[in-house]
Amino acid sequence: MSSKNYLSIYAKSFNWAGFFLPKKTYKNCSYLYDFCRVVDNIADDEDAIEIKKIKFQKFVNDFKQKNFENPVIQNMWNIIHEFNISLEIIYDLFDGIESDIKQNVKIDTRKDLLIYCYRVAGTVGLMMAKILKVSKKQSLKSAIDLGIAMQLTNISRDVIEDSKKNRSYINGNFEEINSTIKLADTFYKNSFYSIREIPLSFRFSILVARRIYRKIGYKILKKKTFENYSKSGKIYVSNFEKVLETILSIYDLIILSLLNKNDDQIEHDHLLINKEINLDERI
Repeated sequence: MSSKNYLSIYAKSFNWAGFFLPKKTYKNCSYLYDFCRVVDNIADDEDAIEIKKIKFQKFVNDFKQKNFENPVIQNMWNIIHEFNISLEIIYDLFDGIESDIKQNVKIDTRKDLLIYCYRVAGTVGLMMAKILKVSKKQSLKSAIDLGIAMQLTNISRDVIEDSKKNRSYINGNFEEINSTIKLADTFYKNSFYSIREIPLSFRFSILVARRIYRKIGYKILKKKTFENYSKSGKIYVSNFEKVLETILSIYDLIILSLLNKNDDQIEHDHLLINKEINLDERI
């Protein structure tokens, strides 16, 4: 297990962006991703639901009991201590993963959609920001926004794939997909200004990841109909497009340094999430 780099296997867009991180920081980000991927794989594999529940509970118990025979858990605890990550964030992630371990998953409201996206991805954005030494409260909220935006992009891209697993996060029509990408865009916008609070040596990498992931949404919109979308298979950003988005990220870096807008002026769309989860406590 310790020999696998899940970041390079599963998260090719972020792994590309990670090339621009200092080596030690990339390693910590990789450890975080390994942890999230291992627990997420329990929900996504082909086992029967009851087997998944047993495996999930064992992983959670091993984590809580600090079973360091599992290097993924040991590395995660090292990150928790080094970057002062609240355990509530980890437990939110667990809640999100556990909600997928059902025969049928159906999300009916925007509130439930945003809470789900916070749990499975906003938490990761928040923990990643702490690894990148972000400390300002508004900036950490923007890190949550970036995680939510990326998850909304994933959901928009994977409607067909998710339906085969009896998962319905949004309705299976192009109007709903379009609406979800536009919702993601508001979260991408809210994440931008706070990237200035990330230390310079890490900043470019996050701008690249943000641009590449956002590009997926734009490519989905170009399909225009559900029929075209269905025939496309998994929509991804090619290596050529990644190079282009990386170059455009230099423009973002310049714009970010010139803008006067303060991230304290951003109105984060966290009202629905805060009805159930107190984000201020997590930050």
